[in-house]
Amino acid sequence: MSFITAHALDSTAGTPAADLAVTLFDGEEEIVSARTDAGGRVSEFGPDRLEPGTYRIVFGTGEYFEARSQDHFHPQVTIDFTVREGEAHYHIPLLLSPFAYSTYRGS
Repeated sequence: MSFITAHALDSTAGTPAADLAVTLFDGEEEIVSARTDAGGRVSEFGPDRLEPGTYRIVFGTGEYFEARSQDHFHPQVTIDFTVREGEAHYHIPLLLSPFAYSTYRGS
């Protein structure tokens, strides 16, 4: 399992958000970009370790909803998070709909 993983669920459709673009950044520098699988997951994402600091993950929600011909409000969902020394894994889930989203630190 990667140091960073992500999972996206489409609460409107009641399904995983498959083929959603997900990009990890260190400041303005892109580290890795991927797309969610059929289960809405990105399991192999980024390096095995990240130095402590602040990072950003961006979910391409606008493109996702446009591909489904759905009106939407957020062109992307950006989540800034802090990596701390000694942590083994960070999981970043996203529950999305065309006009709202929620996230939390997963396990």
